[in-house]
Amino acid sequence: MIGIYEKDINTIPSLIVVDEDNKGKPLPVITYFHGFTSAKEHNLPLAFLLAKRGYRVILPDSLYHGAREGKISPAKRQTFFWEIVLQNVKELEDIKDYVDESNLLLDERFGVAGTSMGGITTSAALTQYDWIKTAAVLMGTPKLTDYAKALVDHFQQKNGKLPRTEKEINRLYEHLTHYDLSKQPEKLKERPLLLWHGKADEVIPFEHTYTFYKQNESLYSNPLNFKFLSEANRGHKVGRYATLETVKWFTKQL
Repeated sequence: MIGIYEKDINTIPSLIVVDEDNKGKPLPVITYFHGFTSAKEHNLPLAFLLAKRGYRVILPDSLYHGAREGKISPAKRQTFFWEIVLQNVKELEDIKDYVDESNLLLDERFGVAGTSMGGITTSAALTQYDWIKTAAVLMGTPKLTDYAKALVDHFQQKNGKLPRTEKEINRLYEHLTHYDLSKQPEKLKERPLLLWHGKADEVIPFEHTYTFYKQNESLYSNPLNFKFLSEANRGHKVGRYATLETVKWFTKQL
């Protein structure tokens, strides 16, 4: 039977999904980050499928989301988008420390994945942590700086005045380059990476993911370890196909 356990990991509200028979045993671990305005519970179907295949799946709530939402307004939360992403990256190390110190990780088999903002988090984390063994990015973007500029342009067109100064925005762009996988693809180090994106995505550009894939195919001596999947007429929503392909990916690669 698959169990769902609530756990605060260094103050991070999380769900741990694992077969009850393996609850205290070392297992390969997958941390899955949710999208913007979502919460950890929304990824339980995928976590269930992965747990059935012998993985321990950790679903954390991002800052200002789920159990951490607090009284922040939707508009205010939008202005903290990149702070949330970078906090996710920082907290991933806390999650890794937790499974290490609790002897819950088998053979350093630690994977990361996420949807939308969670996919952006995953891309950023690959630039920081060598201990990520395999990853999956679902309708996220590895091009953090380009996406940040697109968000700023969109906000200006819609609202006119930006909530931050030009100096602050330029400082953000510079800071994001340190987490921008598209600017340092050598940090992939041939680690298995799955990219999925809907061609009709109206939130995060499909072209970001596709061009990143085409530009970096040659970095992999084994092309099976770098995989791109797309769906025609699919917008900014993960469906059954992408879910099952993600499960297949980790089953094969982790």
